[in-house]
Amino acid sequence: MAVEKTSKVNLGFVILLVGVFMAALDNGIISAALTTINTSFDVSATQGSWGITLYTLGLAVMTPIVGKLADRYGRKKLFLIEIVIFTIGSLGVALSPNFTLFLAARLLQSFGGGGIFIIASSHVLSTFTKEKQGSMLGLLGGMNGIASVVGPNIGSFLIDLTGNWHWLFLINVPIGIALVAVGFFSLKETKSYVMSKIDFLGISLLSFSILSVMFAINNIGRGGSFADVFIKWSVLGLLILGVLIFAALIFVEKRNEQGDEIDPILPYSLLRKPTYAMTMVMGLLSGTFIGAIIFIPSFAQQILGVSAAKSGYWMTPLALASGIGAGGGGYFVDKKGPVKTLIFAGIIGIIGFGGLGYFADTKLLFIIFSVIAGAGFGFVLGAPLTVLTSNAAGTQKGSAIGTLSVARQVGLTISPTIFAAFIQNGFSKIGDLVPQKLKEHGIDPSQLPEGSMEELAGSSYGDLQAKIDQIPAPEVREALHEAFQQAAHSAYEPIYLTTAVMALLIIIISIVFSKQFNQDAIESDRLDTQEKHLTASENE
Repeated sequence: MAVEKTSKVNLGFVILLVGVFMAALDNGIISAALTTINTSFDVSATQGSWGITLYTLGLAVMTPIVGKLADRYGRKKLFLIEIVIFTIGSLGVALSPNFTLFLAARLLQSFGGGGIFIIASSHVLSTFTKEKQGSMLGLLGGMNGIASVVGPNIGSFLIDLTGNWHWLFLINVPIGIALVAVGFFSLKETKSYVMSKIDFLGISLLSFSILSVMFAINNIGRGGSFADVFIKWSVLGLLILGVLIFAALIFVEKRNEQGDEIDPILPYSLLRKPTYAMTMVMGLLSGTFIGAIIFIPSFAQQILGVSAAKSGYWMTPLALASGIGAGGGGYFVDKKGPVKTLIFAGIIGIIGFGGLGYFADTKLLFIIFSVIAGAGFGFVLGAPLTVLTSNAAGTQKGSAIGTLSVARQVGLTISPTIFAAFIQNGFSKIGDLVPQKLKEHGIDPSQLPEGSMEELAGSSYGDLQAKIDQIPAPEVREALHEAFQQAAHSAYEPIYLTTAVMALLIIIISIVFSKQFNQDAIESDRLDTQEKHLTASENE
């Protein structure tokens, strides 16, 4: 009998893993097919980017809400509902006859995908013993992270295999049906005890606050320099609006908590806890890890000279290491606790990302440091932050973990915009570096064919190396290659050094607040024991 129960729990966990992987995969898989999709609907690249933007916005808004609803109505029930919505959305995307319905289906898909990882994490916290939670959460985090990283590569593979972008989404349909069918029998229902009324006003305020901030972040990357774009009302105005709405949310939730009739979407007592706030900060910092990893194919192409067609495969060492790191991080949480795990993860992250920034100018060194960075990324992404958030949240696990996911999503959304500015700034130096390197090689820049300097300076960095390779004079070609390499290093170094600084900040926060984090763990154990006794007495 005990073996059957263990097998049932294990099968249920496999269902959670597959669901998390499927939902996370669709956040990145579309990027490989974006040009093909835009062409099929005859829309511009700017219009086509809304297929990614809407999905991101939908995830950010639904994540904390679904987490709260799962606490209230049952995690198994909400998980299956989320899978059904995601599957219907995937079918709608694949069968969309026009771009408007395509965007509507992507939004519906995000409503389903937004809560899958949060519900899975909450389910683990409420089902497995403390001794196993770290390992299980580590595996969930690993699936979530690996899917986000390898999504574009899997998308490219499926398009090459089928020749049709629709299969990127049709493949979710049979998987979704199987998850619902097997999950209905294998998952155990769990829920938390809540008050009678749903906090509709709080849900609305939280949704509008997140939407305002995410729209502002997305608008930062839409043309112009960072400083010029930031002061526009489409960015600064929306950020201010988001902050004001969030302030109103805090006021409403404080009032709700003073009464006993409404179950707040984000309890005021939770917002006041320094440990909860610091965990959200670390969640945001961890989002920059994913943002840095996005530029790995570009790094391999520009620094290592890998062809564009094969550059995506150079994410494989990091992706595999992140999966191992997530599992190892979960095991480490079980044995040493989340604080020590974060400190260790931060040290690995500093070595890995710092090495990518400073030393990875050969393929061997790149592989070594990308594996180290991937392991650190996996350690952070998996269990430790989820466990810290759960400990700080008490009985409000679902909504708290949901907010952690939003914080990470904000970091993931902001960081690529900043990192892209680093790259643009680095390659803008090519115009000054070319004459300098030519002179170092004894070549007078004025003797070059008329207009050649302007053509090189005006080229995009993506095809600049190819143009340099076409130059017949070997001395000129070598000088230009040196100029390009120096510009490329100045473009990518700040990305990975900044990420190393984020890892250092995670270490500092973990050390400074270690006592408070440990107190949260003791209080969480006490509340869990009370809830088990209450459940047992009600069952009797």
